[in-house]
Amino acid sequence: MSRKGSCWDNAPSESFFHTLKTELVYHEDFKTREEARQAIFEHIEVFYNQERLYSSNDYMSLADYESRLRAAA
Repeated sequence: MSRKGSCWDNAPSESFFHTLKTELVYHEDFKTREEARQAIFEHIEVFYNQERLYSSNDYMSLADYESRLRAAA
């Protein structure tokens, strides 16, 4: 962590939550907290980690990129 008052500590989490809101939350109308919790869990575990492509990872999903790194080691 950097020193007190530095905004760089929050940048990755703020980026993640912005992405979560624009890809899922703003497009849904949840009736209960449980419904929202389940949809967010599925979005993160299924789409965000397994399917979503990242330009910083040569347009591969996080799961594919991680398995590629394991195979190279």
